[in-house]
Amino acid sequence: VEFRLRRSDAQPTDPPLAVRTAPASAERDAIARVQFENLEPGVSYTCATRIGALPSALRPGPEARFKTLPGAEAATPVRFVVVTGMNYAKFHGDDRIDRAEHRVQNNTDLPAPYAGPDKALGYPALASILALKPDFFIGTGDNVYYDTPTNPRAETLDQMRRKWHEQFVQPRYLDLFAAVPTYWEIDDHDFRVDDCDLTGNDAPSPELGRRVMLEQLPYTLHDDPEPLTYRTFRASKDLQIWLTENRWYRSPNKTPDGPDKSIWGVEQRAWLERTLAQSDATFKLLISPTPLIGPDDLRKTDNHCDIGGFQHERDAFFAWLAAHQMERSSFAIICGDRHWQYHSIHPSGVEEFSTGALVDANSRLGRLPGDPQSTDPEGLIRQPYTQNPASGGFLRVTVTPATSDAPARLEFDFRDEHGERLYRHERVARP
Repeated sequence: VEFRLRRSDAQPTDPPLAVRTAPASAERDAIARVQFENLEPGVSYTCATRIGALPSALRPGPEARFKTLPGAEAATPVRFVVVTGMNYAKFHGDDRIDRAEHRVQNNTDLPAPYAGPDKALGYPALASILALKPDFFIGTGDNVYYDTPTNPRAETLDQMRRKWHEQFVQPRYLDLFAAVPTYWEIDDHDFRVDDCDLTGNDAPSPELGRRVMLEQLPYTLHDDPEPLTYRTFRASKDLQIWLTENRWYRSPNKTPDGPDKSIWGVEQRAWLERTLAQSDATFKLLISPTPLIGPDDLRKTDNHCDIGGFQHERDAFFAWLAAHQMERSSFAIICGDRHWQYHSIHPSGVEEFSTGALVDANSRLGRLPGDPQSTDPEGLIRQPYTQNPASGGFLRVTVTPATSDAPARLEFDFRDEHGERLYRHERVARP
């Protein structure tokens, strides 16, 4: 595959700025990946491809546009969307899904699959996102479901690859990816199985889960000897985002909670705190595959808000935020994983915004503060918003720079799958 990069405002006769080639081999599931360096900030580029079995017999392939991030020196508006829970089987109505098991796990019946005449195009929320013209898109995990349906579930390399193929071949994904840059994280369902860690003999193994994750998602080049799946990006003068890795470095879920139990691991947590402290961005957003505040279902023990899970690490991190006076001024958490949208405020003042499931058929009502079956039975969490009725959708985030008469602003904008606004919250930067 040959990749030709041009500025989008270039003339057709202008030579490309750069040309890269990469093999599309069966070993890498025919995925070709290249890297372009030294691009200008805040500039739109077009990447055209040519594909063929031989360099002398290339034919035109897909073309995509993207805009580079404005960068730390630019006081420029930034808009992006965050999603989770893209369940193909539930959307399309796979009759092998165990409905009784779903009811036991979620205390509710399985929603009906999508029945619109445009079903073959894929998820309606993707068209709603594209219409908003975001600067970038973040998938926080559960991008595919290896374990839906549970029997049979994807366990082998070929079966796992097929999950990604059927997902991303949907036309609305092709349209979105041709116009909007993307960032990715993984969670349990697109790593191994529900609520997984690195223990147990369930297939796929942790090693196979990581191999497919690095193969299918553009974390880094294929031949990177030491790929890091946690990273931070400075989007603009006013915005920096952090994307954490919550599956590969974690302690076993069954380990008693305490100072030695971690989702992030020693190195990642040190990196997270160090880079947060170093950043002078007006707003700092932690994009986490799993929640830190919730509340969540009491039965769960695999995330930072779960009783018997990883609350000690969460509380220590929140204490660090308070010591650095970060929790009320510039810092917030956006999380995936949970199948309902919410805006929650921890007693420490830290705020969390859950994207909810992208797909209506994968959504449910959430646990409320004070619910004895929640991880906050005492009702200590304040929750200005929780989604009701249940529906799919996404979170749009907008950062607006300061003007001569107004400070910078950060807006959290919850939408349903048709793009209709459900809730909006705005934070104004401190002088």
